[in-house]
Amino acid sequence: MSKTRTLVLIPARMTSTRLPDKPLLDLAGLPMIVHVLRAAEAAQIGRVAVATDTPEIAAVVTSHGGEAVMTRADHPSGSDRIYEALEKLDPKREAEIVVNLQGDFPTIAPGNIRDVLPPLFDPEVDIATLAAEIHTEEESLNPNVVKAVGSPIGERRLRALYFTRATAPWGDGPRYHHIGLYAYRRAALERFVGLAPSPLERQEKLEQLRAMEAGMRIDVTIVDTVPRGVDTPADLETTRKILSKR
Repeated sequence: MSKTRTLVLIPARMTSTRLPDKPLLDLAGLPMIVHVLRAAEAAQIGRVAVATDTPEIAAVVTSHGGEAVMTRADHPSGSDRIYEALEKLDPKREAEIVVNLQGDFPTIAPGNIRDVLPPLFDPEVDIATLAAEIHTEEESLNPNVVKAVGSPIGERRLRALYFTRATAPWGDGPRYHHIGLYAYRRAALERFVGLAPSPLERQEKLEQLRAMEAGMRIDVTIVDTVPRGVDTPADLETTRKILSKR
Protein backbone atom coordinates (compact mmCIF):
# COMPACT_ATOMS: atom_id res chain seq x y z
CA MET A 1 0.00 0.00 0.00
CA SER A 2 1.69 3.21 -1.17
CA LYS A 3 2.43 5.78 1.52
CA THR A 4 1.21 8.55 -0.74
CA ARG A 5 -2.18 6.88 -0.89
CA THR A 6 -2.65 6.41 2.86
CA LEU A 7 -3.61 9.02 5.45
CA VAL A 8 -3.60 8.17 9.17
CA LEU A 9 -5.99 10.33 11.18
CA ILE A 10 -6.22 10.37 14.98
CA PRO A 11 -9.45 11.91 16.31
CA ALA A 12 -9.00 13.49 19.75
CA ARG A 13 -11.20 15.65 21.93
CA MET A 14 -11.72 16.57 25.60
CA THR A 15 -15.00 14.74 26.27
CA SER A 16 -14.02 12.10 28.82
CA THR A 17 -15.84 12.53 32.13
CA ARG A 18 -13.90 9.78 33.91
CA LEU A 19 -10.54 11.19 32.82
CA PRO A 20 -10.76 14.95 32.26
CA ASP A 21 -8.30 16.29 29.65
CA LYS A 22 -7.51 12.68 28.71
CA PRO A 23 -5.49 13.29 25.50
CA LEU A 24 -3.12 15.60 27.39
CA LEU A 25 -2.53 13.42 30.46
CA ASP A 26 1.13 12.67 31.12
CA LEU A 27 2.32 9.13 30.41
CA ALA A 28 6.00 8.51 31.05
CA GLY A 29 6.89 12.10 30.21
CA LEU A 30 4.72 12.64 27.14
CA PRO A 31 1.05 13.51 26.66
CA MET A 32 -1.14 10.53 25.71
CA ILE A 33 -1.93 11.92 22.26
CA VAL A 34 1.79 12.24 21.50
CA HIS A 35 2.37 8.54 22.27
CA VAL A 36 -0.34 7.67 19.73
CA LEU A 37 1.11 10.14 17.23
CA ARG A 38 4.58 8.60 17.62
CA ALA A 39 3.24 5.08 17.06
CA ALA A 40 1.43 6.19 13.92
CA GLU A 41 4.54 7.91 12.61
CA ALA A 42 6.66 4.84 13.38
CA ALA A 43 4.26 2.66 11.38
CA GLN A 44 5.48 4.53 8.28
CA ILE A 45 2.37 3.89 6.20
CA GLY A 46 1.60 7.48 5.25
CA ARG A 47 0.90 11.01 6.36
CA VAL A 48 -0.28 11.32 9.99
CA ALA A 49 -2.46 14.05 11.50
CA VAL A 50 -4.50 14.58 14.65
CA ALA A 51 -8.09 15.75 14.06
CA THR A 52 -9.41 17.78 16.97
CA ASP A 53 -11.83 20.51 17.97
CA THR A 54 -9.62 21.59 20.89
CA PRO A 55 -6.90 24.22 20.42
CA GLU A 56 -4.93 22.88 23.41
CA ILE A 57 -4.64 19.44 21.77
CA ALA A 58 -3.58 20.98 18.46
CA ALA A 59 -0.95 23.08 20.23
CA VAL A 60 0.54 20.06 22.02
CA VAL A 61 0.64 18.04 18.79
CA THR A 62 2.37 20.77 16.81
CA SER A 63 4.80 21.53 19.64
CA HIS A 64 5.94 17.90 19.38
CA GLY A 65 6.45 18.14 15.64
CA GLY A 66 3.14 16.62 14.58
CA GLU A 67 0.40 17.84 12.27
CA ALA A 68 -3.01 18.86 13.61
CA VAL A 69 -6.20 19.83 11.82
CA MET A 70 -9.06 21.68 13.49
CA THR A 71 -12.53 20.22 13.04
CA ARG A 72 -16.03 21.16 14.13
CA ALA A 73 -17.12 20.46 17.71
CA ASP A 74 -20.51 18.99 16.83
CA HIS A 75 -19.50 15.72 15.14
CA PRO A 76 -21.48 12.72 16.45
CA SER A 77 -18.57 10.30 15.97
CA GLY A 78 -14.87 9.97 15.29
CA SER A 79 -15.68 8.80 11.76
CA ASP A 80 -17.43 12.08 10.99
CA ARG A 81 -14.49 13.99 12.46
CA ILE A 82 -11.91 12.18 10.34
CA TYR A 83 -14.03 12.69 7.22
CA GLU A 84 -13.99 16.46 7.77
CA ALA A 85 -10.24 16.27 8.40
CA LEU A 86 -9.74 14.25 5.22
CA GLU A 87 -11.60 16.83 3.14
CA LYS A 88 -9.50 19.65 4.65
CA LEU A 89 -6.12 17.92 4.40
CA ASP A 90 -6.57 16.30 1.01
CA PRO A 91 -8.76 18.51 -1.21
CA LYS A 92 -7.10 17.07 -4.33
CA ARG A 93 -8.35 13.60 -3.29
CA GLU A 94 -4.94 11.95 -3.54
CA ALA A 95 -5.40 9.71 -0.47
CA GLU A 96 -7.22 6.48 -1.28
CA ILE A 97 -6.99 4.83 2.15
CA VAL A 98 -7.89 6.51 5.45
CA VAL A 99 -6.86 4.94 8.77
CA ASN A 100 -8.88 5.92 11.84
CA LEU A 101 -6.66 5.44 14.92
CA GLN A 102 -8.18 6.16 18.33
CA GLY A 103 -6.35 8.76 20.36
CA ASP A 104 -6.54 6.71 23.58
CA PHE A 105 -4.39 3.76 22.39
CA PRO A 106 -1.00 4.96 23.70
CA THR A 107 0.46 1.43 23.88
CA ILE A 108 -0.45 0.37 20.35
CA ALA A 109 2.46 -1.13 18.43
CA PRO A 110 3.38 0.41 15.08
CA GLY A 111 3.24 -3.09 13.60
CA ASN A 112 -0.41 -3.41 14.56
CA ILE A 113 -1.19 -0.17 12.77
CA ARG A 114 0.43 -1.65 9.65
CA ASP A 115 -1.53 -4.87 10.14
CA VAL A 116 -4.84 -3.14 9.37
CA LEU A 117 -3.95 -2.52 5.72
CA PRO A 118 -3.54 -5.96 4.04
CA PRO A 119 -7.28 -6.79 3.79
CA LEU A 120 -7.65 -3.76 1.52
CA PHE A 121 -5.38 -5.43 -1.04
CA ASP A 122 -8.59 -7.28 -1.93
CA PRO A 123 -10.72 -4.86 -4.00
CA GLU A 124 -13.91 -6.47 -2.62
CA VAL A 125 -13.14 -5.21 0.92
CA ASP A 126 -14.51 -1.80 1.91
CA ILE A 127 -13.23 -1.50 5.48
CA ALA A 128 -10.48 -3.33 7.41
CA THR A 129 -10.04 -3.67 11.15
CA LEU A 130 -8.25 -5.76 13.81
CA ALA A 131 -9.09 -8.37 16.45
CA ALA A 132 -7.19 -10.63 18.86
CA GLU A 133 -8.19 -14.04 20.19
CA ILE A 134 -9.87 -14.04 23.61
CA HIS A 135 -8.22 -16.31 26.19
CA THR A 136 -10.26 -15.75 29.36
CA GLU A 137 -13.87 -16.30 30.32
CA GLU A 138 -13.96 -12.85 31.92
CA GLU A 139 -13.12 -11.27 28.56
CA SER A 140 -15.69 -13.45 26.77
CA LEU A 141 -18.46 -12.40 29.15
CA ASN A 142 -17.58 -8.70 29.40
CA PRO A 143 -20.04 -6.53 27.41
CA ASN A 144 -17.40 -3.81 27.20
CA VAL A 145 -15.31 -6.20 25.10
CA VAL A 146 -16.73 -6.12 21.57
CA LYS A 147 -16.57 -9.49 19.83
CA ALA A 148 -15.83 -9.80 16.13
CA VAL A 149 -17.69 -12.75 14.62
CA GLY A 150 -16.56 -13.87 11.19
CA SER A 151 -15.66 -16.62 8.75
CA PRO A 152 -11.94 -17.50 8.50
CA ILE A 153 -10.63 -16.75 5.01
CA GLY A 154 -6.95 -17.12 5.76
CA GLU A 155 -4.53 -17.95 8.56
CA ARG A 156 -4.96 -14.59 10.29
CA ARG A 157 -7.97 -13.16 8.53
CA LEU A 158 -11.74 -13.13 9.00
CA ARG A 159 -14.53 -11.87 6.84
CA ALA A 160 -16.70 -10.13 9.43
CA LEU A 161 -20.29 -11.31 9.78
CA TYR A 162 -21.22 -9.40 12.91
CA PHE A 163 -19.91 -7.42 15.89
CA THR A 164 -21.54 -7.72 19.30
CA ARG A 165 -21.17 -7.02 23.00
CA ALA A 166 -22.68 -10.44 23.72
CA THR A 167 -20.61 -13.59 24.20
CA ALA A 168 -20.42 -14.89 20.65
CA PRO A 169 -20.21 -17.17 18.83
CA TRP A 170 -21.72 -19.82 21.07
CA GLY A 171 -20.00 -23.18 21.63
CA ASP A 172 -16.43 -24.39 21.47
CA GLY A 173 -13.91 -22.54 19.37
CA PRO A 174 -12.16 -19.19 19.28
CA ARG A 175 -13.72 -15.85 20.07
CA TYR A 176 -12.16 -12.57 19.05
CA HIS A 177 -11.81 -9.24 20.84
CA HIS A 178 -12.41 -6.46 18.34
CA ILE A 179 -9.85 -3.63 18.30
CA GLY A 180 -11.29 -0.26 17.26
CA LEU A 181 -8.76 0.63 14.58
CA TYR A 182 -10.14 0.96 11.04
CA ALA A 183 -8.82 1.45 7.53
CA TYR A 184 -11.39 2.70 5.01
CA ARG A 185 -11.29 3.03 1.29
CA ARG A 186 -12.00 6.70 0.72
CA ALA A 187 -15.23 5.89 -1.11
CA ALA A 188 -16.32 3.63 1.77
CA LEU A 189 -15.76 6.37 4.36
CA GLU A 190 -17.68 8.85 2.21
CA ARG A 191 -20.56 6.42 1.92
CA PHE A 192 -20.47 5.51 5.60
CA VAL A 193 -20.72 9.06 6.96
CA GLY A 194 -23.65 9.69 4.63
CA LEU A 195 -25.68 6.81 6.12
CA ALA A 196 -28.18 7.27 8.92
CA PRO A 197 -27.54 5.30 12.14
CA SER A 198 -28.90 1.78 11.65
CA PRO A 199 -31.16 -0.33 13.91
CA LEU A 200 -28.47 -2.77 15.06
CA GLU A 201 -25.97 0.05 15.51
CA ARG A 202 -28.40 1.73 17.88
CA GLN A 203 -29.17 -1.50 19.74
CA GLU A 204 -25.57 -2.69 20.19
CA LYS A 205 -24.11 0.85 20.30
CA LEU A 206 -21.54 -0.20 17.70
CA GLU A 207 -20.99 2.15 14.79
CA GLN A 208 -19.47 -0.48 12.48
CA LEU A 209 -22.82 -2.27 12.27
CA ARG A 210 -24.12 0.67 10.23
CA ALA A 211 -21.67 -0.30 7.48
CA MET A 212 -22.58 -3.98 7.69
CA GLU A 213 -26.31 -3.30 7.58
CA ALA A 214 -25.70 -1.27 4.43
CA GLY A 215 -24.00 -4.27 2.81
CA MET A 216 -20.42 -3.03 3.14
CA ARG A 217 -17.71 -5.66 3.57
CA ILE A 218 -15.44 -5.54 6.62
CA ASP A 219 -12.44 -7.89 6.89
CA VAL A 220 -10.45 -8.44 10.07
CA THR A 221 -6.72 -9.06 10.59
CA ILE A 222 -6.03 -11.26 13.63
CA VAL A 223 -3.18 -9.89 15.77
CA ASP A 224 -1.58 -11.25 18.92
CA THR A 225 -2.43 -8.60 21.49
CA VAL A 226 -5.05 -5.98 22.27
CA PRO A 227 -3.66 -2.46 22.78
CA ARG A 228 -4.77 -1.07 26.11
CA GLY A 229 -7.35 1.66 25.80
CA VAL A 230 -7.31 4.28 28.55
CA ASP A 231 -10.81 4.94 29.89
CA THR A 232 -10.47 4.90 33.69
CA PRO A 233 -7.98 6.01 36.35
CA ALA A 234 -6.98 2.33 36.77
CA ASP A 235 -6.27 2.07 33.02
CA LEU A 236 -4.18 5.21 33.28
CA GLU A 237 -1.98 3.83 36.06
CA THR A 238 -1.49 0.50 34.29
CA THR A 239 -0.56 2.24 31.08
CA ARG A 240 1.90 4.50 32.88
CA LYS A 241 3.65 1.41 34.25
CA ILE A 242 3.80 -0.21 30.81
CA LEU A 243 5.23 2.87 29.14
CA SER A 244 7.71 3.59 31.90
CA LYS A 245 9.39 0.24 31.14
CA ARG A 246 9.88 0.98 27.46
